[in-house]
Amino acid sequence: MTVQVNWAGNLTYRATAVHRPGSVEELRELVARSPRIRALGTRHSFNELGDSPAELVELGGLPPVIEVDSAAATARIGGGLRYADVGRHLDERGFALRNLGSLPHISVAGACATGTHGSGVGNANLSASVAAVELITAEGDLVTLKRGDDGFDGAVVGLGALGVVVSQTLDLVPSFQVRQRVYEGLPLESLFPKFQEIVSGAYSVSLFTDWRGPAINQVWVKRRDGEPAVEIPAEPADGPRHPVPGMAPDSCTEQGDVPGPWYERLPHFRPDRIPSAGDELQSEYMIDASDAVAALAALAAIREHIAPVLLICEIRTIAADRLWLSPCHERDSVALHFTWISDTPAVLPAVAKIEEALAPFAPRPHWAKIFLTPPDDLRPRYTRLPDFLALARDLDPSGKFRNPFTEKYLFA
Repeated sequence: MTVQVNWAGNLTYRATAVHRPGSVEELRELVARSPRIRALGTRHSFNELGDSPAELVELGGLPPVIEVDSAAATARIGGGLRYADVGRHLDERGFALRNLGSLPHISVAGACATGTHGSGVGNANLSASVAAVELITAEGDLVTLKRGDDGFDGAVVGLGALGVVVSQTLDLVPSFQVRQRVYEGLPLESLFPKFQEIVSGAYSVSLFTDWRGPAINQVWVKRRDGEPAVEIPAEPADGPRHPVPGMAPDSCTEQGDVPGPWYERLPHFRPDRIPSAGDELQSEYMIDASDAVAALAALAAIREHIAPVLLICEIRTIAADRLWLSPCHERDSVALHFTWISDTPAVLPAVAKIEEALAPFAPRPHWAKIFLTPPDDLRPRYTRLPDFLALARDLDPSGKFRNPFTEKYLFA
């Protein structure tokens, strides 16, 4: 087997085999006979969450299922598909997903399993659009859980610990057009008094800062076509911008307030280009939205520790959801996302400083990114974790889908 690494190249997988079945039946047989196995998505994980001590299975070889139910306004999406694979298809049928993440390159199943999100005070994370999840459990059984079923709220953000997701049914909304505009130079002293007003002023708002000064470098405003323009106390950019200072904007989605379909505007990056900086590491923390200004002030106080190893920090909003292991479980949240240089030893001291500064706000780190939070500190932040563990014992009594990461943070 060739050496397998993650998207960032900072992690070499320890799995002894990587399989790529061509059908659901083949996948069921593989899972049933494997003593330990986990699903591997698009490898956009910066820690060991996606690894396995034995076998991994990639779902990209499964049939590319996209089944739209127009009457129910839902779509069944195969577990191997990326968001980039489904956007145009849904739009041609007159439908859209409510929101998308920054990168269309990631798999639908992997994003939902880890609580990945886009932005917008009225938009919950991507997992909240899941109406049903179909997974293969430890004995090779095909199990479907629908919204309202016992255990459904635990199965959606399942961290791969319950089985291999072969499809998800997603809620759809009518297709819509989006305009994207970038503003530059927003001082923190102007942001803080109007934080809620600014982040609530459009369908999706992202704030970017390199923490090299007390200011937001860029504000990315995505508004539905027809919605009024939001007032931002900053200057409109005079051309396209990349969020990382000094990088060419060619990989970014179209700006300049030009209307376009939702799937070409809600992500920050184009699916056919290298997203973000490419060579990078990432950390992210979700805090209660009511603590946003205080948390940003705490980060501003340590920016000299952050800036030297930071490429860019993005600040976004996410509505609360009911999913047990979602970092936004039962609280409207603000996400503090850090894109780091590709140097783990240099980055970890900054991560430690950030977690110390954010500790009063009980941050929940993104499950698939770099963090140092001790398990004993993290577990109490998920009040439904005992229910999730009971669900895991029911669906995976032998621990087939566990790995060192889930053993450490969930099952220990």
